[in-house]
Amino acid sequence: MMERSDIEKLRSLPCEGVAQRLGLTVKRHKALCPFHDDHTPSLTFKKNKFRCWSCGASGDSISLVMKVLGKDFREACRWLADEHNIILDEWKCTPALGPKGRFACEESTPLCTFDATRYERFFERPWLSPEARRFLFEERRLDPRVVRWCRLTSWKDREGVPWLQIPYYDREGKLVGVQNRNLIKGGSPRFRFPQGSQCGIYNLPVLNLLKPGDELYITEGCSDCWAMLSAGHKAIAIPSATLLSKKDIELLSSLNSSPKQGRPGGVTFHMYPDRDAPGERLFLQLKQVLPSLVHHQLPPGCKDYSEYYLALRRREASEE
Repeated sequence: MMERSDIEKLRSLPCEGVAQRLGLTVKRHKALCPFHDDHTPSLTFKKNKFRCWSCGASGDSISLVMKVLGKDFREACRWLADEHNIILDEWKCTPALGPKGRFACEESTPLCTFDATRYERFFERPWLSPEARRFLFEERRLDPRVVRWCRLTSWKDREGVPWLQIPYYDREGKLVGVQNRNLIKGGSPRFRFPQGSQCGIYNLPVLNLLKPGDELYITEGCSDCWAMLSAGHKAIAIPSATLLSKKDIELLSSLNSSPKQGRPGGVTFHMYPDRDAPGERLFLQLKQVLPSLVHHQLPPGCKDYSEYYLALRRREASEE
């Protein structure tokens, strides 16, 4: 059973942003209603709710996903959590064997704290399954040096489902969380998290490498961060356009501090926001914390930096 706090967290997601993630085009808080043959936008968004003034459909972010995708309540919550990188308390994994018989996931113990010692050894000697190698090097075309820097590894659960295991470290290099990504396209759940994982800002150790005059790119999600690193830039990732904790804001604010306070001075901040409303909202939110943040526009046809990076790689390959 899901916690009430998790349900409220999903209900508080911007309804317009969820609608756009579902493929609806929202302009001036209106969209064509997907629940009837609509030719004039009659679906309106107000106070984080949707309502169609023609067919009467109405509700919040969860019910919008249920109606558009034909999912039940729990499936809709899972979809929202996957799309916005929200950790749900209901995700309690069961023990599963990874490579060479090592346990790769946590016991199903409720409300336990994250036990870093249990996972650290997995990332000391990363192992990539054929599915992980295909995803990272063929589909994403990432630089192998980036995969090694990020210490990505993989495992399979008892049902034979392949997972990519993504470690989260704090600035001092301490393991604070793990994100497991389903490598089966369309597989559900898309993500799984060990209990107690703190998956906030990703790739924090790179901050220790910053020098005066460096450029730091801020991306949305791990995939964009890997692409940015593979393109030769220093980068960190925000978990989602809808998630920016007080702790994350404080950390980002500290990057504006002077070198006298032990912070890198003269660093400039850059971002390629996703080509959707949540991505632009994230940029504006970050702009309040980092006033010097530079906005870079993705080219038409690229919804995020990962797609842009792949387009650049294909262009380079065609020119060789």
